Amino acid sequence: MTHVEPMDPHEAFAELGRIRLADIDLDALLDKIAQLAKRTIPGASEVSVTLLHGNKPQTAAFTGELARALDEKQYERGYGPCLQAAESTSSLMVPDTGSEQRWPGWAQTAAQAGAHSSLSVGLPVHEQVTGALNIYATTPNAFDDDAIAIAQTFAGFAAVGLANAHLYGTQAILAGHMQKAMESRAVIE
Repeated sequence: MTHVEPMDPHEAFAELGRIRLADIDLDALLDKIAQLAKRTIPGASEVSVTLLHGNKPQTAAFTGELARALDEKQYERGYGPCLQAAESTSSLMVPDTGSEQRWPGWAQTAAQAGAHSSLSVGLPVHEQVTGALNIYATTPNAFDDDAIAIAQTFAGFAAVGLANAHLYGTQAILAGHMQKAMESRAVIE
């Protein structure tokens, strides 16, 4: 885990709001979200973004191997805070992985890997796609009420950006199909 310079939440929200979807692809947007969240949310050591397409989860972006590995452990087990947050679009905190009882196998793995608390905030992206912003900390009880409020606000801004990117991509595909149809029609006439 590398040290990053903290960022004021208002600056991060403004930066998310200035992203032009025509200038960035979805992978770059997801990476930007993870990097900004790591700099913005107090207590964050590593961050990942989980996307659920139907019931299939994937770590779409991550700031470090710890976040990716802990997400993957949840997918293997079929349970964990990021999966539950993504499915319910709610916020779930694990104050101390050493004493966590809701997801015992995952919590033990997280504690052994050096993640001693986590916060997962649901991202309602689209009807068929949901996700979660997953924040991992190397200390227990890393997220106070202010950190949780910042994470939830950040996730709201990120969800809007992701929903817009999804709609933008859908519209671009439809425009491409329309263009091909128009070209085919011109050839026929």
